[in-house]
Amino acid sequence: MSRDYIIAEHRIRIEGEKLLRAVDTIEGFRPFLANSSEPPLVTVTSEGTEDMLAPPFLKEEYSFVFENIHSIFGRTSNGYLFKATPNDGDPQCLWGEKDGKVIYIKGRLEGDSQTTRLVRFALWIAFGMCTARLDTIAIHTSTITYQGRNVLFLGESGTGKSTHTRLWRQNIPGATLLNDDSPILRIVDGKPWIYGSPWSGKTHCYKNERHPLAACVRLAQASYNKIHKLRTVQAYAAIHPSCPPEFAYDEYLYDGISRTLDAVLSQVPFYYLECLPNAEAAKLSCKTIFGE
Repeated sequence: MSRDYIIAEHRIRIEGEKLLRAVDTIEGFRPFLANSSEPPLVTVTSEGTEDMLAPPFLKEEYSFVFENIHSIFGRTSNGYLFKATPNDGDPQCLWGEKDGKVIYIKGRLEGDSQTTRLVRFALWIAFGMCTARLDTIAIHTSTITYQGRNVLFLGESGTGKSTHTRLWRQNIPGATLLNDDSPILRIVDGKPWIYGSPWSGKTHCYKNERHPLAACVRLAQASYNKIHKLRTVQAYAAIHPSCPPEFAYDEYLYDGISRTLDAVLSQVPFYYLECLPNAEAAKLSCKTIFGE
């Protein structure tokens, strides 16, 4: 039992009755459902994993705690392992060989809302594991579509990305939200494109569409509105923290991320916007980027 989903033009197959039931509870995947007439890039499966042992870590490369879940990403002898352990339950494990065609998932797949978050995030990790080498990044930003192109708004959580994109929508006719948390940045024929994704944080915005990337804007809260263009080294510092930290310490995965960033930095303008949460800030960034 399986279903295919096409995300940023990458075909991902989900296999296994329990895993599919879990995915059915995740609203964001529905717009990306596709027929299964072609071979997938990778299959994420729960079939038979209850009797399998996850491989041990050869090296733990990144760990963090979020919402009482302790997560570790690292290398095994021939691939990668992601392990997420809630305070009140058994771990969920996701693993696969480097460049392999199958990623296995084992652990709690059904139950409460925390389990749904575990599955959703595990699938985000799986997508990154198999697409980072293909000039593709699920990047932590909020992104607006305007005049057929996209703008990425960068910044740590709490800096006002969602607020600023809301101000665009309220004050700039024709501006729409593509994704509010993790759109996909992909290089296609040498050009950077932004795709919608099944992962959009707390905002229910899951659009299966793509647009060229027009600009990137790093946001900072201030008591005034001011914008200026960034030099290349400043632009790299602006976008790098928005890339998946789980993969930053692995040379193989980060090579792909670096290639993607190089293509963006060489073609796309970057700006630094110090701003208030008001309409004038949105209009200032729009005018700077689009000349209106």
